[in-house]
Amino acid sequence: MTDAPRAQTTRADLSRFALLSIAAAVVTIVMKVIAWRVSGSVGLLSDAAESMVNVVAAVGAFIALRVVARPADSDHNFGHTKAEYISAVFEGAMIGVAAVIILVAAIDRLVHPHALESVGLGLVISVAATGVNGAVSVVLLRAGRRHRSLALEAEGKHLLADVWTTVGVVIGVVLVAVTGWLPLDSLVAIAVAVNILVVGARLVWRSGEGLMDIALPAEDRAKVDEVLDRYRARGIDFHDVRTREAGYQRFLQMHMLVPGDWSVRRAHDVTEQVEQDLRVALDDLFVSTHVEPVDDPRAYESWRLD
Repeated sequence: MTDAPRAQTTRADLSRFALLSIAAAVVTIVMKVIAWRVSGSVGLLSDAAESMVNVVAAVGAFIALRVVARPADSDHNFGHTKAEYISAVFEGAMIGVAAVIILVAAIDRLVHPHALESVGLGLVISVAATGVNGAVSVVLLRAGRRHRSLALEAEGKHLLADVWTTVGVVIGVVLVAVTGWLPLDSLVAIAVAVNILVVGARLVWRSGEGLMDIALPAEDRAKVDEVLDRYRARGIDFHDVRTREAGYQRFLQMHMLVPGDWSVRRAHDVTEQVEQDLRVALDDLFVSTHVEPVDDPRAYESWRLD
């Protein structure tokens, strides 16, 4: 038995948050390019380069969130939620592009050192841009967790990484100004590039797990078991319980074993109760239940993976 009609809920359009991210990226790009031009710091240039990638990534997130908001249709019976994983993979790739841009610029400046100019003004502008990114990243991360949106979480983490990037760059520029040792600017930029590569790799890995239908996390599975255990105490058993997630949607399929002399109506009524309790325990849950007689040996066979 499945609860398909009730499971086909439509995700609210969250693309407005991506529009906020796009606007923030454009503003910070302008500010960081100005900071680079007045200071000549390759660290600040690397910071500006990452913000340029932020625009592309934010546009990708906007498109993905518009797709996710579409209802299920005849070609996509379970909705379009996996578009969030594609968006996060794209964002991770864009972070990698930014890292390469930073590395190239930093290595070139390491080989050909250049004195910094107007460091104070450049830092002030860069810090102000970081404030914009920091505020927007908090909004996106909170919205992503509230709506269970990987695309928004990825965008928020990207902007947060940008914040830490700027912090590192500012430290590097200050150290150069204090010590006069120019290679510090490039070395900090290289460290920044390595850091955001790690962030990008983690995003791609998490998205890949979603595309591969990873099971629900342990805390969600514990909630499922808690519900099923209540019914086990009433003499109803379950086996071959399998889960997966696709974006904000959760999926669960299982076998439910009931006394063989139960009527179809009674088995159906109990199944409805079990599935409803599971949906109360976990939001956005699609449940598929196969009812079997407990006294039939065939009832204990599991679905074949092949």
